[in-house]
Amino acid sequence: MAKFLYRAADAAGKIVEGSMEAENTGAVLAFLASKNLKPVSISAEKTAAKKVGSLFGQTINVTDKVFLTKYLALMLRVGTDLFRAINILIANFDKAIIKSLLLEIRTNLEKGQPFYQTFAQYPRYFSPVFVNLVKAGEASGNLEQVFEDLSVSLEKEHELQSKIRSALIYPVILLGLSLLVLLFLVSFALPRIASVFQGGGFDPPLFSKIVFAVGLAIGNNIGIILAVLAVVVFGGWIFIAKTLAGKRFISALLNILPVVRTVVNKIAMQRFAATLSSLMGAGLPILEAINITADAVVHPDIKEALQRVAQQGVAKGLTLGEAFGREAVFPPVVTNLVAISEKAGHLDQVLKTLADFYDSEISSAVKNLVAFIEPLLLVLIGGVIGLIALSILVPIYQLVTQF
Repeated sequence: MAKFLYRAADAAGKIVEGSMEAENTGAVLAFLASKNLKPVSISAEKTAAKKVGSLFGQTINVTDKVFLTKYLALMLRVGTDLFRAINILIANFDKAIIKSLLLEIRTNLEKGQPFYQTFAQYPRYFSPVFVNLVKAGEASGNLEQVFEDLSVSLEKEHELQSKIRSALIYPVILLGLSLLVLLFLVSFALPRIASVFQGGGFDPPLFSKIVFAVGLAIGNNIGIILAVLAVVVFGGWIFIAKTLAGKRFISALLNILPVVRTVVNKIAMQRFAATLSSLMGAGLPILEAINITADAVVHPDIKEALQRVAQQGVAKGLTLGEAFGREAVFPPVVTNLVAISEKAGHLDQVLKTLADFYDSEISSAVKNLVAFIEPLLLVLIGGVIGLIALSILVPIYQLVTQF
């Protein structure tokens, strides 16, 4: 069955619009006749592409969103109306999931639904910040500037992710290879060497006995150990990613190391300043902008501080400077700039400058983190492998010197 849209007139000449599922146009005409309605127009509803979420194996990444927002901003700037801009993008986008999204947007626009509403249906891909910025731009008639700001913001986010990923790729590879070597030694080489010594009647030193016992225990139960580790890692990921207690735990763990704490705090501050600046620049009320920013920030301490600023500060009549000044999590430079720029009336611009400042600070902080992690990993992994090597070499040396 297909879905049909109809317009009809009643006995008084009043136009009635509606939709229904039917086998064909004749069934729609029969329905209208039964209601004493005179048909004006009947058309089959255009079939939209698959729902975005149903396209298996595809996702909308940051690069896709940058392309989408940048080209929408460009076409709106040159005077193209929104509907035509969507049609141009549909014709030029090859990625199925994006084409599906654009087709759904076009269908919803034809039905008279707000532009932002389609984005709001896919929170997996479009954050509340993205949706609310589009909503504010649509309400103010300033979609061109909103999409321009979104494209810049998303590009910076992508660049930041790339910087961190590039900086950490070598330590991650080093750790992975070291763990593979360690797994081979403990599960394969060490148990066999231990068996040779035990079978030959040689009594190795106590230190070697302990290492051999550990190696044999791991080697004999490697399947169970790997299964338990997989469960622990998966459970730990769920706990950290999905629960507030997990986020608090990982935040406290990261704060133990000053170098790591610096990177995490700078990223959180950059996200806070950039998000609040964009929302205020789009014209959202300050209270709503702070609440949305709190949802967007992952750092639990900053998230809770922003919630208090909104609910216990601004909502109760305090100025932004007073509300931020009560939160120790924000550095003095941030609270002072907020207070001064609030009085001057250009808080969004100051926050944007602050976000750019933290963006540049993150690069140097990540370099310092990598410079700290690499030698630490080498020392730790090298130390463990060295202990295993000594536990093997010492008894061999003793055995050789007996002859």
